[in-house]
Amino acid sequence: MTLHQQASPAPDSDRDRPDRFHPVASGPLICADTEIFDAAAVDAQIAAAADNAPDNAALRGALVQILQAQQKAGRAAIAAAFAEQPFDARPLTRSYTFLTDGLVMAALKVASTTLHPRPNPTAAEHIAVIGVGGYGRGEMAPYSDVDLLFLSPYKITAWAESVIESMLYILWDLKLKVGHSSRTIKDCIRLGQEDFTIRTAMLEHRFLAGHAPLAEKLDQRLKSDLFSGTGHDFIEAKLEERENRHRKQGERYMVEPNVKEGKGGLRDLQSLYWIAKYIHGVHESAELVPLGVFQPEEFATFVTAEDFLWAVRAHLHLLAGRATEQLTFDTQVQIAERMGYKDLAGRRGVEFFMQDYFRQATAVGDLTRIFLTKLEADHLKSEPLLERIFRRRRKVKPGFVVINNRIGVKDPDSFLADKLNLLRLFDEGLRTGMLIHPDAMRLVTANLDLIDDGMRNDREAQRIFLGLLLKHGNPERALRRMNELGVLAAFVPEFEPIVAMMQFNMYHSYTVDEHTIQCIANLAQIEKAELVEELPIASGILERGVNRKVLYVALLLHDIGKGRPEDHSILGAQIARRVAPRLGLNKSDSETVEWLVRYHLLMSDMAQKRDIADPRTVRDFAKAVQTVKRLDLLTVLTVCDIRGVGPNVWNNWKAALLRGLYRQTRRALDDGMEVLNRENRGTEAKKALREALPDWPKAVLKAETARHYPPYWQGLHLTAHVDFARMLRALEEAHDPGEVMIHLHPDEDRDATRACFVMADHPGIFARLAGALALVGANVVDARSYTTKDGYVTDAFWIQDSDGHPYEADRLPRLTQMIHKTLKGEVITRDALKSRDKIKKREMAFNVPTHISFDNDGSEIYTIIEVDTRDRPGLLYDLAHALASANVYIANAVIATYGEQVVDTFYVKDMFGLKYYAESKQRFLETRLRMAITAGARRAKDGKP
Repeated sequence: MTLHQQASPAPDSDRDRPDRFHPVASGPLICADTEIFDAAAVDAQIAAAADNAPDNAALRGALVQILQAQQKAGRAAIAAAFAEQPFDARPLTRSYTFLTDGLVMAALKVASTTLHPRPNPTAAEHIAVIGVGGYGRGEMAPYSDVDLLFLSPYKITAWAESVIESMLYILWDLKLKVGHSSRTIKDCIRLGQEDFTIRTAMLEHRFLAGHAPLAEKLDQRLKSDLFSGTGHDFIEAKLEERENRHRKQGERYMVEPNVKEGKGGLRDLQSLYWIAKYIHGVHESAELVPLGVFQPEEFATFVTAEDFLWAVRAHLHLLAGRATEQLTFDTQVQIAERMGYKDLAGRRGVEFFMQDYFRQATAVGDLTRIFLTKLEADHLKSEPLLERIFRRRRKVKPGFVVINNRIGVKDPDSFLADKLNLLRLFDEGLRTGMLIHPDAMRLVTANLDLIDDGMRNDREAQRIFLGLLLKHGNPERALRRMNELGVLAAFVPEFEPIVAMMQFNMYHSYTVDEHTIQCIANLAQIEKAELVEELPIASGILERGVNRKVLYVALLLHDIGKGRPEDHSILGAQIARRVAPRLGLNKSDSETVEWLVRYHLLMSDMAQKRDIADPRTVRDFAKAVQTVKRLDLLTVLTVCDIRGVGPNVWNNWKAALLRGLYRQTRRALDDGMEVLNRENRGTEAKKALREALPDWPKAVLKAETARHYPPYWQGLHLTAHVDFARMLRALEEAHDPGEVMIHLHPDEDRDATRACFVMADHPGIFARLAGALALVGANVVDARSYTTKDGYVTDAFWIQDSDGHPYEADRLPRLTQMIHKTLKGEVITRDALKSRDKIKKREMAFNVPTHISFDNDGSEIYTIIEVDTRDRPGLLYDLAHALASANVYIANAVIATYGEQVVDTFYVKDMFGLKYYAESKQRFLETRLRMAITAGARRAKDGKP
């Protein structure tokens, strides 16, 4: 008898035979079984090895070699077949189980019959080998754990212990990750009562070999003593486990999801199966259809989602060569290629792949909701599973009913007779605060075809839809449910392309549709005065009053043009021109929405990519927005947009920049552009400095206020002016021309540390400072460089640590010391950066083209060079060094980082103090900058110069 064949029935006395094996047998394999595990060949090789081995140690070594060869061949055969059928997940999981069965049983057979023979074991020495967990279920990814239970009737005997130990050593030598336990039936019952993880694992036990009556007794005792009557506790435990898992992995759909544990992942589907098996005793998920838990089409969705997720997980394991579940950016690209996704129409294949992934994850969420609510109705009517917070029941409008504290449809035919009910259902959910019953959701999903052009242009439908956004103060829940059920895309068809659309970058944490909903959720929070302390400007704007209809519709549509080759702001504005009137907005409001969508990035770009201390920046922005009304709307939209990007994107630095730009622009619009005059601002700053240093002699103060050029006074805060004044005075008193004064100050209001430097001026000092800061691992987020009339340089850099936070105060002395050493030349910056420039593996998949532009209109004094490229350590130093070597004077640099992309903006003049107007000079500088980027990118890729 071969190792993988199931034995024919035998008398009870024969059921301890070590060759009585029960491998997984249901369903097709991905290739021929002998390609996966050739049991007959393995039997013959083991028999030959047993004849020739001088001792047990030699036999075990020979067995490991035989099984390693078979394991390697089996894995190769499965992987090759999967490469040809990259979506064929079910045969793959069974094939890996079949291979594992062969290895496990071969190890058991040799351990029990050759290494430790016991032809007639006593009753105490009976043993049953049982697969549990995923292995017991017969679903294995390429590098899944092998979980084994060694069951004995009483305390484990010395013989059984020897068999188990030898078997495990063989499996470990095969590099299998084996989880194992040796227990009696009593142990299993006791531990299962204490630990739901153990209980779940035993729920999926599968007898492999050994004493069958013992395994059968375990099965009976589990059902009678552990599972029976404990369904409520088990369900509660699984739901709590699910909530904790989602909280840990990210509640919404994160762009680097965990295929197994994340929201909408395999574990969610497995949880459904576990609960169904526990409550209904099913052995296959297909059995849920005749039980009425799922409709046939819903079960088809279950199968599709499960197949897709298993395929992705298998590719992930095969790529990594180990068990890994995180779908990182680099693996997303590779898996998309393996599964046949292609670049098309301005979008990468990986983005199409991830859009499919998130659509399947959404489907899993829908199935979970349907299943749990059905379970609640059938088994736990007194305590709804999904309703975690007690809600006071409110009366529902005619046509709706309350079922287990959820809104349901009283009569489906009457409901569908008025197609506007497809929207009223969600309005009623927001009005009452109740969830919608899955049966009602099923009804909506099955009748989306009722939402046609007639309904979209119906004024009452428009009123209901706008009411969802404006009336109840919490549109997020309705929008998300409408999006998941397809109602949002049906009512606004232009929204459909961005549903589950992933933006393949490190900046956005959510899919485009989820980002849109997050933005609207932020707006609702600000409206409810929940963020007054964190967002005083936006909160004040909403408190004073704005056109809420315009703001909500603009947020709904602001990214609707994404995913096409065109600029999404321009395309989005064109779409908004069509959609806004269709949502019931008048001509004036529609034009404002169109403007907001077209320029929704303007304020963010001005604040983060330009020097807002430069009067021209504020003047240009004020001319663009034209009115305070538009400024207010754009400010709130910008805040919501940035906060909706991801949980850690908004910070005090961005807040300070936006507040500064808003206040200056508001003042210019209210009082006229002349308030931006440099001289007026300089006079105010000098007066403030004199008041801040009342004990300084007048002559010293006069010298200090006279030594700086006008840009210095408008570009820095009073606290920086004070620091520089004291540092300059100390430097002069030191009488050392080579001295460098450094002062680091935590600027917690801006989430950064301000690093101030004073020294004698000389060419290339900005680049040297940028290099010194790069060497100590500081990320520069802003920089200002000013020269005095008497030959000093006063440079201010705002820096953050690797986590994007200001440096702790106790780290500042050491940081200062390291910067001093670098500036004194004790460390050669370019050489030292070589080992620090390497880009992380997960970030290698991003393609960020380099764009360099020259702007002579954005500043009265300087040429603005904007370098948009791939971010990496040391980039600012490389760019600044390239400019310095070309005799370019850098006045200041503004750094805006968007994940793997960075925009470094330099305000520069030539050595004669003039702008770079000549195209030949611009091309020369662009060439130098591109050479610096290319050389640095090469270092970052392979760590070599």
